[in-house]
Amino acid sequence: MATTPTSHSGFGPSALATPANAVTIARVVATPVLVGMIVRDGATWPAFLFWFVLSCTDGVDGWLARRQGTTRSGAFLDPLADKVVVLSAMVALVAIGAFWWLPVMLIAGREIWIVAYRTSAGRRGISVPARATAKVKTVVQDCAVGFALLPWTADRARIASTVLWVAVGLTLFTGAQYLLDGRRASQVSSAM
Repeated sequence: MATTPTSHSGFGPSALATPANAVTIARVVATPVLVGMIVRDGATWPAFLFWFVLSCTDGVDGWLARRQGTTRSGAFLDPLADKVVVLSAMVALVAIGAFWWLPVMLIAGREIWIVAYRTSAGRRGISVPARATAKVKTVVQDCAVGFALLPWTADRARIASTVLWVAVGLTLFTGAQYLLDGRRASQVSSAM
């Protein structure tokens, strides 16, 4: 006879002190160290490896959250940490001349707008969940920073710039998706 899987004890949706949130907060706390490494030394193996670890821990906190129970605080903190980490690295790369300011400003403007938009929608009781394309966007942003930090030849700059512009396109595309999803959710909410 088949048995029903038992649920493991986890954290409730209102929990704040969770292992997943601890990893998320550690990512944010470690970000100034990365920025200092970039500004001081530019593209080096230590900076690249540190970036790689910070990027991978995004998956770790998600895995922990799914395993131990997702929380409202984690749903807010994780995407916010992603934005803080990636935008800090990008601004540091602009400061040393590795990235042009325009694509970074387009990404930063969209990211700030999305946080404000989702917060405003949430206050009205409208949920605008992330799509799979938003995760792809984050990975491409991470890759752009990673390529800029690899201590390669001059091709590194061209590859990093190309990947950065791909990230801009995905960033703006997913921003439009959020706007459309929010409008649809608002219309459904109004119709009820």
